[in-house]
Amino acid sequence: MHHKNIGWIGLGNMGFPMAKNLENAGFPLSVFNRTPSKSEPFTDLSEVYISAIELVKNCDIIFTMVSNDAAIIDLYEDIFHLEDISGKIFIDMSTISKDLTLTIAQKIQEKQARFMDAPVAGSTVPAKEGTLIIMAGGEEKDLQEVLPYLNKLGKAVKHVGPVGSGISAKLAINYFLSIIYQGLAETVLFAEKSGIKTEDMLEIINESACGSGATKVKTPLLLQQDYPPAFALDFMLKDLNLAKKEGVNTPMNTVLLETYQKAHDAGLGKQDVISIINYLKQIQ
Repeated sequence: MHHKNIGWIGLGNMGFPMAKNLENAGFPLSVFNRTPSKSEPFTDLSEVYISAIELVKNCDIIFTMVSNDAAIIDLYEDIFHLEDISGKIFIDMSTISKDLTLTIAQKIQEKQARFMDAPVAGSTVPAKEGTLIIMAGGEEKDLQEVLPYLNKLGKAVKHVGPVGSGISAKLAINYFLSIIYQGLAETVLFAEKSGIKTEDMLEIINESACGSGATKVKTPLLLQQDYPPAFALDFMLKDLNLAKKEGVNTPMNTVLLETYQKAHDAGLGKQDVISIINYLKQIQ
């Protein structure tokens, strides 16, 4: 099978291991990151670019994985000024606003190129293991063309609808996760206040009907009371705000937004999302 030239832009906590999985699979890969040092581990097997635009010019399929709306705007505004991108496929795996996703898609399509949104469920460990869940929005024929690459990034690729649907699915799953994590933290504190050991409570949770992959993956962090960011609290806050912008105006979302915002204000934004327990301790 002939593989096209693949480009990857964005080598952050998620983008780096995802791009590494494509490299390890043997695909012809080119990478770019705004901080050049993050590209250095790719110099042996892949082509490293110092310009995102030059990468786009020389690649057929371009993946983008950046942190927020501002970063994606900076990137795609430059791409829009390229004279010819016809036939290329752009797959944005970032979690950004749906309105912006649709705007970018329209401008890309006006230049006879193709666009998909394909955000992921899962944090840094699934990214390294290639076991993410990928929610794809776009044309079925485009998905089939990029599926060999997506299959190296995730254990499941779900086509959820037209462009923009991937973002909607991602915001929905993260909304659910925000409930789980706040609920888990509150439950642990409630049990602790009642004299129940944290390790005992977490074992009960994880072995009961309410246990899940989400509770199990945060258990070691809660036991060690150390919260390196697999998924930073600030990213959850960003996604809750995006969900609100998309029309999620439920009583629970209002409470979640307030709590995660106050946890951010308390200086917890760069820590893992489950560090919300430290804010909840402060207000008990």
